[in-house]
Amino acid sequence: MQVLRKLLFPISLIYGLIVFLRNRLYDVGIFSSRSFAVKTICVGNLSVGGTGKTPMIELLVRELSENYNLAILSRGYKRKSEGFLLSNEQTTVEELGDEPFQIKSKFPKITVAVDADRRNGISQLEKLISPDVILLDDAFQHRKVKSGFSILLTTYDNLYTKDWYLPTGNLRDSKREARRANVIVVTKCSKNLLSTEKETIKKNINPEVHQKVLFSYLSYNKELKGIAVPLKSLKGKKLTLVTGIANPAPLVDFLRSEGFSFEHLKYNDHHFFSNKEIELLKGKECVLTTEKDYVRLKSSIANLHYIEVQHQFLDNGDELFNSALNKFMIEHS
Repeated sequence: MQVLRKLLFPISLIYGLIVFLRNRLYDVGIFSSRSFAVKTICVGNLSVGGTGKTPMIELLVRELSENYNLAILSRGYKRKSEGFLLSNEQTTVEELGDEPFQIKSKFPKITVAVDADRRNGISQLEKLISPDVILLDDAFQHRKVKSGFSILLTTYDNLYTKDWYLPTGNLRDSKREARRANVIVVTKCSKNLLSTEKETIKKNINPEVHQKVLFSYLSYNKELKGIAVPLKSLKGKKLTLVTGIANPAPLVDFLRSEGFSFEHLKYNDHHFFSNKEIELLKGKECVLTTEKDYVRLKSSIANLHYIEVQHQFLDNGDELFNSALNKFMIEHS
């Protein structure tokens, strides 16, 4: 795969040129970015793959939902519906997409909608719901909308500063566009990340004066959900880990650090399981999966557990994050 990616380098140059021209047309005003009266907070990245966008959206919900009427707008990747869709109690995971459905299931009182056209989605939510704040999931590269506050995520083991354009690398947007972010969060760090490493990363990112660079790690809940039992109770069982996410390595590493041996069935991100795959999983003694995969499997698999994950900031990152967020909310109230 790596050899093929290198062979496709000329295509990545063409892709990079297209990205540059597109952004330039927005910068000079030939393409327009629209602002909205409603407060918008964007969570996104510059690369393809999992940087922890959904846990960051959930962190924002926990931080803001007590004081504000929130709505979440997502594309609903790989959903089996089209156009604008406002979720309700009858909406299925197939209609909404796995990540929006996960959020709606966890926070049923929060409005969740999907629309590939972010402008239309925001306009519809303003008209139908009149929210105080709209959280834009995976929308950093969608420059048709000018977000009020932007959170850019990049993973510790694949910083955007060291990446290259698709298909040779994983970048879908220019590194230069990081300047539009208010906060840059380096995710999936080690809990024991050295101060020297943090400083090196900050130098590589070279943030603008207005930007904060924060570091976070993934915290896994040892009290499993689905079939609710402590994680330690699975020791001694024949465990099968099922993942349909972009990067399962942190979860795999966590389970191994906890002393687990397991079979790992790894599927592509946003994978919808076939009947044959469901039958295979039904024959497993004990199945552990991610929260995103759980919403697609729960109606078919009886012996199913899932593990919750959250961002935890290093040092005083949570205070700096909340300070920047609250400043935006107050200034735009």
